[in-house]
Amino acid sequence: MDKSLQLHQFNTWANEKVFEKLKELPPEMYKKEVESVFPTIADVLVHMYQVDYVWLQVLKGKTFEDILNSVKQLHEELNTADLQNMQKKFEAMSDDYENFIKGRGDLSADITVHHPHFGTLNSTYADLVQHIVNHGTYHRGHLSAIVNQLGYKGASIDYIFYLYSLQEKKQTS
Repeated sequence: MDKSLQLHQFNTWANEKVFEKLKELPPEMYKKEVESVFPTIADVLVHMYQVDYVWLQVLKGKTFEDILNSVKQLHEELNTADLQNMQKKFEAMSDDYENFIKGRGDLSADITVHHPHFGTLNSTYADLVQHIVNHGTYHRGHLSAIVNQLGYKGASIDYIFYLYSLQEKKQTS
């Protein structure tokens, strides 16, 4: 399996595990404020989704200006979404990424990203997919911290647990 696709599938798996845990919490925990990097679980999920959305648009070749315009509307929509709707959005985004990765072909191909504040970056599609997955991992850590601060146990979502789940799936099929 292509490494970028496997990383994306890990990202999807980890998000699914997080949503499973979040759905076990009382509903009021979704927007309960805590002292953390992000004030609520909802705020972390909104940020994660927006960034995933932005990077997918970048990978598809959209301009910064076009992306910025669509994110403003998206932000309002996400801020009113409940946990169940956010999960559906994450699932649809995962499908969009999977379709892009499978349809892209050569992920080692070069891509140039233009950002008005950070400048121009020459990279590869594979490196950007890895960045996107790393970003998700980073913020799932924030979610775990918030969940723990609220008095609940977070999901076990390290990459190694994903690898064990793949092995288990192979053995049972």
